[in-house]
Amino acid sequence: MLLRKYRPTDCGELARLFYDIVHTVNAADYTKEQLDAWASGDVDLEEWDRSFREHDCVIAAEGGTILGFGDMDRNGYLDRLYVHKDYQRKGVAMAICDSLEQAVQGKIAVHASVTAKPFFEKRGYRVIRKQQVFRRGIALVNFVMEKDV
Repeated sequence: MLLRKYRPTDCGELARLFYDIVHTVNAADYTKEQLDAWASGDVDLEEWDRSFREHDCVIAAEGGTILGFGDMDRNGYLDRLYVHKDYQRKGVAMAICDSLEQAVQGKIAVHASVTAKPFFEKRGYRVIRKQQVFRRGIALVNFVMEKDV
């Protein structure tokens, strides 16, 4: 597995990967209606590309296949962390997080899904609060979590 920086040519593949991951990996913890609201398949690629370029974005790849990706803003907010369904529990998310966290001093914050919460807890993040967020008018539960680095 190789970790590399984001390239604008990755954006479309990351959007497809995001949709697929949400609809498979998170399906045990969220309803179909919630999954469709979270990842409708209608991503603004220009907005995502801008966001990835402004953030520290790490891509995990192997043999030309993107296994996962994560990005963090300048303030230590871990915005996205997604790993392909076939590469779960193989150290991909751990490697991406290790890379992203190295660049931060102070606090790191994340809004973790029900599915991702145990992963972040194992990495030393603590729950600040449980919250409901709304996507396309549908409520989803996630957790505001923080870690001191």
